[in-house]
Amino acid sequence: MKAKPENKGGSRRSQLRGRQVDTDALSEVRRLLGDRPRQRDLLIEYLHLIQDEFRQLSATHLAALAEEMKLSMAEVFEVATFYQHFDVVKDPDAVPPLQTVRICESITCEMFGARNLLSELKGRLPGTVRVQAVPCVGRCHGAPVAVVGKRALDNATVGDVIRSVEGRAPPDLTEPSIGLDQYRRNGGYALLRACHAGQHDPERIISTLKDARLRGLGGAGFPAGNKWELLRNQPKPRLIAVNIDEGEPGTFKDRYYLERDPHRFIEGALIAAWAIEAQAVYLYLRDEYAACRDILQRELAALREDPPCELPPLHLRRGAGAYICGEESAMIESIEGKRGMPRLRPPYVAQVGLFGRPTLEHNMETLHWVRDIIEKGASWFSAQGRNGRSGLRSFSVSGRVCRPGVHLAPAGITARELIEEFCGGMLPGHQLYGYFPGGASGGILPASMADIPLDFDTLTQHGCFIGSAAVIVFSDRDRARDLALNAMRFFREESCGQCTPCRVGTAKAVTLMERPRWDEALLKELSAAMADASICGLGQAAPNPLLCAMKFFPEEFADGGTA
Repeated sequence: MKAKPENKGGSRRSQLRGRQVDTDALSEVRRLLGDRPRQRDLLIEYLHLIQDEFRQLSATHLAALAEEMKLSMAEVFEVATFYQHFDVVKDPDAVPPLQTVRICESITCEMFGARNLLSELKGRLPGTVRVQAVPCVGRCHGAPVAVVGKRALDNATVGDVIRSVEGRAPPDLTEPSIGLDQYRRNGGYALLRACHAGQHDPERIISTLKDARLRGLGGAGFPAGNKWELLRNQPKPRLIAVNIDEGEPGTFKDRYYLERDPHRFIEGALIAAWAIEAQAVYLYLRDEYAACRDILQRELAALREDPPCELPPLHLRRGAGAYICGEESAMIESIEGKRGMPRLRPPYVAQVGLFGRPTLEHNMETLHWVRDIIEKGASWFSAQGRNGRSGLRSFSVSGRVCRPGVHLAPAGITARELIEEFCGGMLPGHQLYGYFPGGASGGILPASMADIPLDFDTLTQHGCFIGSAAVIVFSDRDRARDLALNAMRFFREESCGQCTPCRVGTAKAVTLMERPRWDEALLKELSAAMADASICGLGQAAPNPLLCAMKFFPEEFADGGTA
């Protein structure tokens, strides 16, 4: 038997096992957290606090945060490394960049020269400035888009970026077009007060939403009134989670309404809380919307200071750069301070949602329409449709059109009608070649199919869907196969990695699609596996663009795949 080494230093070990907490880092973390509660679900909020202060997350600060929140190191590190916006560094002496410039490389921005902008910026900026290519930042109408620090630059040029880096550009607007005072002058919160005063009945409100045929406008399209009714039948306590994490490339409608009339959706959320007797409301906002966060923080503070009636707790939670958190259960995981990993279902979030409680999950725009529908009547909303459909849709239109932006149009309008009547037609010199009817995951259709009504259930037979109504228009100067590849690269980067069909399938698809000749049979087989076996909608819908490119744009594959 091997003899034990002699302990010459005494009876105690000279060094403890495991990572030790740096006392200076612990003091800094305690200073930043102040008297805030050390709740597990606030982990992501506190990671943001540290990164905002130090421009990165060092291993010493993460260890100190774990100590302060009584969490394991693994819990803190797995969350910090999951989200794109957290810059985790192992070297305690690493110097963070003074500024970060982010160039959007998603579909519309690539169409308008984002790659050239990215390459031209290299070497033009000081070494203290970091330049990154990033996924969609929700400003597709202004492609190409650059974000300098927290300031977004639409139709960005090299000169715009340099001026912004040097501090010679005006700051972002952080005030909504309609603030609390004006909203109230326009009749805002009168309906909420009437509900709390007993002048409305929850069942009648729910019936009105049903009659209006309002559906979830985040993409799934589940009838809103049915969802409220379902939640009323669940055991208490109940919660509400509002999804403002619109990360689908091509989508920016929620940001548009937040910047203009934020209290309209807030009142809708509070009416929903009254109707289902929710204990609290959680607002989950994507981190790319820094100006919107400033707006919401200020407007919520003003509302709490002078409430129209008794309010439930309103919690604003900040995302950290993860497209997957647009999926309702992944968003709930993120609100709880965890990695945004979709849950297996059943149970559904309406039964077991946030903190294990029945949860009403809604897209922001769905709640935006609640007040108008109740005040103007169900028939007002349902009578707005076209081509046999009903209701209104907020279309985020980007690409080769004269007037990109958010256009409120009748549900059931066709892409051709939308382009001609609302977007001023195609850009000069461009002919309509095709369009994405529902963002990157909604598939691609050719110009010859631009007369299909755009609404729920009308596109399914073609392998497409309307989703969040993000319409990306491209012309004869673009190639569908290139745009499909851009979409697949996005899904590869945004896959949460939980399930193999999505994690591996998106990566393999990119490799196959980058080849001059596409192996169409293999891509179809791979797509079927992803659609059938992925846990959530990301992996299930990721093949849509590539399948549509092969099906509807055969001219691009006439020579075995080369165009």
